[in-house]
Amino acid sequence: MSTGAVGGRRVRVCVLGPSGRMGQALIEAAVAGDEPDVVIASAVDRAGAGVIGTAVASDVIASDDLAYGLGAAQVYVDFTTPASTAVAARAAVSRRVAAVIGTTGLDADANAAIDALAAVAPVVVAANFSLGVNVVLGLCKRAARALGPAWDPEVVELHHRAKRDAPSGTAIAIAKAIAAGLEVDYDQARCYAREGDVGPRPDGQIGVVAVRGGDVVGEHTAYFFGKHERVEIGHRATSRTIFAAGALRAAAWVAGRPPGRYDMLDVLGLA
Repeated sequence: MSTGAVGGRRVRVCVLGPSGRMGQALIEAAVAGDEPDVVIASAVDRAGAGVIGTAVASDVIASDDLAYGLGAAQVYVDFTTPASTAVAARAAVSRRVAAVIGTTGLDADANAAIDALAAVAPVVVAANFSLGVNVVLGLCKRAARALGPAWDPEVVELHHRAKRDAPSGTAIAIAKAIAAGLEVDYDQARCYAREGDVGPRPDGQIGVVAVRGGDVVGEHTAYFFGKHERVEIGHRATSRTIFAAGALRAAAWVAGRPPGRYDMLDVLGLA
């Protein structure tokens, strides 16, 4: 479903990291017309990247000039690294360029830079841009609220061997949704894997486990273990096109919005 371009014109998008997995998927999705209200206007990668100086889309040559890339666009889309995300957000402040950020493993510095940008421009930040995953987040929150603290929640995620951060941002988002449903402090309840003689599972714990291997795009399962039964809520991605399509939809949606920090639930009207 089209979201409507700003002023009847397609939203100009800058893709950061066109040599990366998601950067390539974003460009391919845009070129294929998966989101008709956006057009790739520029692409920026790190200095020395093999893609620099090559055509990545119609009339778009990849560059290492961040200022130029941001200046050519209304919205930039960032699935890079926390350090690069911080640099881009700070560069975008003076230009008030809107952003769609899917970088995971964000640290305090990156979040501070994003918050500074969100004070002057609209920014969509999400751990996962899949429609299905965002439905899962809502279901997990409701399941946790309905089942209550007597059930033991665990989250297991699988990703390809090249993924750098663990647990995945989506797994953390699911665990946080469970914590919200239980009305508990996530940082106090979470447990990232286990090792050694850890003793019986404490009441109120939310376990999160990361598995890495092969070329798995992304799988997440939330388990709720009760007495003599269990509930499983899961999502399996088989192609990065679902994330790229969602990010481009977010780019079309965020252009022209008031400054602030939004998430994918806002984009989809599920907030």
